[in-house]
Amino acid sequence: MRVDIQPVETWASRVADLWTSRLLDQPTLRMCLATGATPVPVYAEMGRRVAAGAVSFARATVFVLDEWLGLPPGHEVRCDSMLQRDLLAHVDLDPGRVHTFDVDDGDPAAECRTYDAAIRDGGLDLAILGLGRNGHLGMNEPGTVFDAPTRIVELAEETRLGAARYGELATSPTHGVTVGLGPIGDAAEVWLLVRGAEKAGILSRVLEGPVGPDIPATRLRLHPRGLVLADADAVSS
Repeated sequence: MRVDIQPVETWASRVADLWTSRLLDQPTLRMCLATGATPVPVYAEMGRRVAAGAVSFARATVFVLDEWLGLPPGHEVRCDSMLQRDLLAHVDLDPGRVHTFDVDDGDPAAECRTYDAAIRDGGLDLAILGLGRNGHLGMNEPGTVFDAPTRIVELAEETRLGAARYGELATSPTHGVTVGLGPIGDAAEVWLLVRGAEKAGILSRVLEGPVGPDIPATRLRLHPRGLVLADADAVSS
């Protein structure tokens, strides 16, 4: 796993440069994308580049990384809502090429199996992930085995309470669905985006601590094309 450290001021541009290059090289890129605060400036920069005609998402495919259970369609904290607001509304990607978890009707466990099959039917060229404060990737919480499939998960308290950072909630979700470490690990390329001093402690453990399920993000140290893209604040510990 390689580590690329950039000044805070140029971090988003650096990630966007790499992403633009990948899309220009492979316009049909199949991507799994995270939501949350970390990728927001990168998504904003990619939106500006699409508007300027520098890059296109028109032939790409996107899978949302995860989703909370129990939130109504359109809720501002939903992952599909956040990805739409932060990226999809600003790029030229056909909605038919966007895969989100259908968790509002039917059987979420069956939906996870269908979603997992859709990812594996063609694979992932690129997964762009954030780093949870407890070392999770998506909603793969500590204790997740490295070959875990896409599935329903019980959320750690820190993750559950952290949902309130993204909007108003009557109650915090206790469960979610997530692309598993298995399909993430099978992606041709995985980028871990990390920014901010509050992530410095856990990033140090990801890079230097034991590799194992206690910190799911250490899975990326085994990936031949894993890349950590961190700003200077995130390596300040």
